[in-house]
Amino acid sequence: MKQILVIDREFGAGGSTIAEKIARRLGWRLLDHALTEEIARLASVPPEVCARGEERLDPWMHRLAKIIWRGSYQQNIPPPDLTSFDTDRLVALVQQVVGRAVETSPCIVVGRGSPYFLRHRTDTFCVFLYAPRELRFRRVLSRVKNEAEAVELVDRTDDERRKFVKYYFDSEWPDRHLFHAMLNTSIGDEATADAVLFLMNRADHAT
Repeated sequence: MKQILVIDREFGAGGSTIAEKIARRLGWRLLDHALTEEIARLASVPPEVCARGEERLDPWMHRLAKIIWRGSYQQNIPPPDLTSFDTDRLVALVQQVVGRAVETSPCIVVGRGSPYFLRHRTDTFCVFLYAPRELRFRRVLSRVKNEAEAVELVDRTDDERRKFVKYYFDSEWPDRHLFHAMLNTSIGDEATADAVLFLMNRADHAT
């Protein structure tokens, strides 16, 4: 029985909106914005700080400083702000919070590397959502109201996700072997939600 639905997505493909629709239909807990808020609470940082760090690497100089410090013979030297909220800590907290959630109730997890660290569970159904670039641009533009910013976000965000997955999970993004289905959301949000629920139900009844 599938008790966990993992939704990974291209930026602007409507993953969060579709996840909300499915969560309402199933009555399942949704770990998307609520996941960000819980991690921010545990880390004692504002949610917007947490959101800015999700699914992207720390700045190159920050990572270099940590590598140099960890390889130093003088470990009594204070680390370079290693107690700050960085991606290493964020990834650890994501896995901690998601790990607790999937053991207690049916839930939907959106992104944050979840297809990779939940990959060995047999009660998980994984879906990847994508869409044509123009549709993703229009979705983002409707939110940010600035064409240049929308173009920059569409082009940059998925590249950051790709680098994040490669660095932390040594895998390609998206790794099609991890997903039960990959759906084009240009068919519409409701139709995509219908398709996900249909496929998940069929997976439960597969022999």
